[in-house]
Amino acid sequence: MAKRAFDILLSGFGLIISSPLWALIALAVKLEDGGPIFYRQIRVGGGNREFVNFKFRSMVADSDKRWGVVPATAHDPRITRVGRLLRSTAMDELPQLWNILRGDMSFVGPRPEWVELVKKFRKDIPGFDRRHAIRPGLTGFAQIYGDSELPRRQKLRYDLLYIKRRSLWVDLRLIAFSFLVTFTGGWEVRDSKVPRWLNTRSLRKLKSKVAAKPPVEPALSPAEDQS
Repeated sequence: MAKRAFDILLSGFGLIISSPLWALIALAVKLEDGGPIFYRQIRVGGGNREFVNFKFRSMVADSDKRWGVVPATAHDPRITRVGRLLRSTAMDELPQLWNILRGDMSFVGPRPEWVELVKKFRKDIPGFDRRHAIRPGLTGFAQIYGDSELPRRQKLRYDLLYIKRRSLWVDLRLIAFSFLVTFTGGWEVRDSKVPRWLNTRSLRKLKSKVAAKPPVEPALSPAEDQS
C-alpha cells in the first residue's frame, strides 16, 4: 500500500510539473518528420496482465512494421534526431507517468516487456514469469546496475533480486540514481549507469551475485540471448 501511495503521489506531481515539457516534446517530434507524437505498444505487467504502454515516439514512424519488433541497439538508424535526445535523457518515458498513475506500472520494478518477447522468453528461460509477480517499473536493478547488452537471463536475475530485496529505501535510491542519469544524459550509455565513484563494495557484491552461474537452462544462440 505504501509503494502504491508513493507511486500515485509522485506520478501525479510529475505529470503536473512536466506538462510544459510535454508540449515542447510533442512539437519537436511532430516538426521533425510529421509522424505520430506518441508510440503505443502492448506490454505485459504484474500478474501477466497486458496493458497499453505509452511513450513519446523516438523512432521513425511505422518502424515496427518496417523492421519488426526489434530492441534498439547502439547507433540504431531507426532513432530520429529528436528521439536520440529523448532517449538519452529518458524524456521519451514521460508518458509512462500516466501508466504509473493508472496502476499499470510502478516507478521501480522489472521493465515491462513486449507481448511477443514474453512469449519467446517463456519458452527459452525457465521461471521467466516470476518477474511478473509485481508491477513493472520505469527503472530497476537491471537498468541502473546492468549494462544494455546483458543477456536476458542476467536481466531476469537482476529483476528477481529486486523482487527479493524491494523496500522503500531501495526504491528511493534507484529513483535518485535514475534522476542522476537523466540529468547527465546517460541513458543511452551501454554500460552500467552507476558512476565509478559510487561503485561501492555492496554494489560489486550485488553484481557478483547476478553474474554467478545460474541453474542449468536451455542454451540460446548469441543473437537470441541479446534480443
